[in-house]
Amino acid sequence: MRPRDGPGGDPGREDERVIGAIAAELRDAGPAAVPGRLCAVALELLPVDGASVSLRGDGMPVQLAASGPRAARLAQLQATLGDGPCRHVLEVGVPVLVRDLAAAGCADRWPVFAQQAIVAGVRAVYALPLGSDAVCVGTLDLYRGTPGGLTDGQLRVARLLAGVMTAALMDLPYDLPGGDEPWLSGLAADHDRVHQAVGMIMAQLGIGADEALARLRADAFAHDRTALEVALDVVSHRRRFDTP
Repeated sequence: MRPRDGPGGDPGREDERVIGAIAAELRDAGPAAVPGRLCAVALELLPVDGASVSLRGDGMPVQLAASGPRAARLAQLQATLGDGPCRHVLEVGVPVLVRDLAAAGCADRWPVFAQQAIVAGVRAVYALPLGSDAVCVGTLDLYRGTPGGLTDGQLRVARLLAGVMTAALMDLPYDLPGGDEPWLSGLAADHDRVHQAVGMIMAQLGIGADEALARLRADAFAHDRTALEVALDVVSHRRRFDTP
């Protein structure tokens, strides 16, 4: 179901249809499944090929879910580079809608991310803030393999999805009953590995956290990998930074 535009469209009825689709997708979903389910419904409601959701983190965003491997890698790529539409949204708190990553302005603004995203088959990115007008707590990132923008109706749906995503994340309990693993700690396990690796690099080189994270990102970039991939090697003792 894709939103309809035009003079015959009724925004109120379209909102009801969209909310119904979201409710159906979330029915019987456990807390940890909510972000992934909302990424999946984004692909049904909008002309996009991928979706990911990340929360603002200490140093790097925390990727909570993605619709597939390509969307997950693009989110990790932005975290690794510390740049891209997602990172810009976290800074400014307003949507960043990129119609064509191959356009000159994008190549100048995000040269490495734009080039690598195009190689991965992505030409358009629509990043929306999660949170309120005062505080941006994360982003919903939508990816598309062909250039082009969103219509007014499609942007309305994207904003509605971001609003539902924000409400869902804010309402989810951190501590689950019955002694189960907290939902966020399970979703953010990869982010914890990055922090663990940063701590190990700090100990190996005798440097501060910011420089250790910068070294991790630089190593990932130099070897065409993500920061998470390098972090996993550090944590598993396959990679040290104090040896050649």
